[in-house]
Amino acid sequence: MNVEEVMQELESLGKERTKKIYLSNGAKEPVFGVATGAMKPIAKKIKRNQPLAEELYATGNYDAMYFAGIIADPTSMTEDDFERWIAGAYFYMLSDYVVAVTLAETDIAQKVADKWIASGEELRMSAGWSCYCWLLGNRPDSEFSTTKLEKMLEVVKDTIHDAPARTKASMNNFVYTVGVSYIPLHEQAVETAKAIGPVEMNQDEKKTKYLLAAENIQKAIDRGQVGFKRKYVRC
Repeated sequence: MNVEEVMQELESLGKERTKKIYLSNGAKEPVFGVATGAMKPIAKKIKRNQPLAEELYATGNYDAMYFAGIIADPTSMTEDDFERWIAGAYFYMLSDYVVAVTLAETDIAQKVADKWIASGEELRMSAGWSCYCWLLGNRPDSEFSTTKLEKMLEVVKDTIHDAPARTKASMNNFVYTVGVSYIPLHEQAVETAKAIGPVEMNQDEKKTKYLLAAENIQKAIDRGQVGFKRKYVRC
């Protein structure tokens, strides 16, 4: 399939209700409103195709950009490619659920994520913290430096309440993910979550929301999920 054929297929799968949900979360036109599950049959036909993924991502259409992440071949992407993708990720559903997810399947994931976390830019920081969440939830504990993750928990504890909104959400999720998926620092993550307490999220005109990492870790403990690892990063 070429880019025009994929765009036509995506457009035919668009639903007005789904489109409204995407727009309310920060997507901008052009948007078709395709449910992610509805993309799977097309993805099965195409499999991995980096050149096509690049063309789709460059359209600026939200659904096409999301689908690009599904068919991308992360192992063929360079640091410059990821910089280009994060520059085009204009809201968190792209930065955290397309770019960060794709990055998490590479050998350069931690290096790039570290750079984004240090950038001071909301969505880059959000993608960096999110990438660690995808990594921790999938890769063996032995692939991580406990000392480094300890320091990252300290950074979250010291800075989360002053961070930009989307970065707050990803930092909070990082604490939760360490608590659930990285056994060597389970106890420290629990203590960090208690120390930071409720994290206030102001979302434009939406009602203020509070993120509660400690409560969510406890729920995971109660469900016997400590040590959980997912088989795949991308669905």
